[in-house]
Amino acid sequence: MKDIMGLIYTGENDARLRELTQVRAVAALPVAGRYRVIDFPVSSMVNTGIRNVAVITQKNYHSLMDHLGSGKEWDLHGKNNRLSILPPFLTRENVGVYTGLVDALQSNANFLRRCRQEYVILTTSHFIINTDFRAMMRFHVEKYADITLLYTDDPAMRRVTQGSESSFCTTDANGRIVGLEIDPITPTREHTIIEACLLKRELLLHLVDQAAANGQHEFMRGVLQPLINDSILHVYGYEHKGRAWRIESVQDYFRFNMDLLDSRVRGELFSRGYPVYTKLRDDMPTRYVGEAAVSNSLVADGCVIEGTVVNSVVFRGVRVAKGAVVRNSVVMQDAEVEADAELDCCILDKQAVVRGKGRLIGPPAYPIVIAKGVVI
Repeated sequence: MKDIMGLIYTGENDARLRELTQVRAVAALPVAGRYRVIDFPVSSMVNTGIRNVAVITQKNYHSLMDHLGSGKEWDLHGKNNRLSILPPFLTRENVGVYTGLVDALQSNANFLRRCRQEYVILTTSHFIINTDFRAMMRFHVEKYADITLLYTDDPAMRRVTQGSESSFCTTDANGRIVGLEIDPITPTREHTIIEACLLKRELLLHLVDQAAANGQHEFMRGVLQPLINDSILHVYGYEHKGRAWRIESVQDYFRFNMDLLDSRVRGELFSRGYPVYTKLRDDMPTRYVGEAAVSNSLVADGCVIEGTVVNSVVFRGVRVAKGAVVRNSVVMQDAEVEADAELDCCILDKQAVVRGKGRLIGPPAYPIVIAKGVVI
């Protein structure tokens, strides 16, 4: 695994996440009380022995850079371990804004050429999984594959909504991908692709140069689909057997956090052998004051709970005042719900405030979103 580098692209389309990505990339979205989306792919790579990880950023990447820092929390700050952050830059050849993954890889081709690892695991950051890439690597070698794509058969991942960017594939008895469809209205292929692929670094550079020369911008549509349709290379599919989530919309984000209220789901995602690392914040333990009542909720440290919290995810430093009720909601870091206020099916971004006696009640299928720092 020391001969594999990890490459994470964080420039996904974030229009359907609305207020949640006004000031941050999808990769920097806070989830599960104390984590960010980027923690999951980085932790999966580190847990399986990868020691060189690079993150290609696109826009709104300041909070992402602040979170990742030097890579200390992931043990990627030593002499032989490193975490590289690659923001967009403007040159005569590079326009500074990536139309797709091919553009991002082309702009960072010199970085890839300088790396010493033979293989690359290339992922996007809007999928949340906790996986073992060693098994994927063994499969890749055993099959003499040129490219191996990760896929899942999780039924929840087959939901296709307007504006989503989903890909599906069919494999033969040997595991080779024989059909690929991208952004279908109704999927006909049986496997849902998780955007993570394994291939040799030199092959990746060759494919990117070829695609860029032909005016292609999207890696899945412009590079992989022709290779599969024309059987040019041996492209195989490897199944991720655990749970998987795609974070492309407010509904996806809300559903993921609510899923974690199930202890079985948490036990599967945060498995003992594969911990998920994140940036530390030293806080006092949460204080439950007076008549505070909390049930079936995730409550991080540093909170002060004086009211009622039910079926909710509460991040660090949140204050729920006396008489306030928070139900079926996600309340991010340092937000405040004042006395006698009521929330139901809401997402409060960081440092948002709901004034006393305010009531915000949304439908479960379309939760109310309060942007960062907004006072209601």
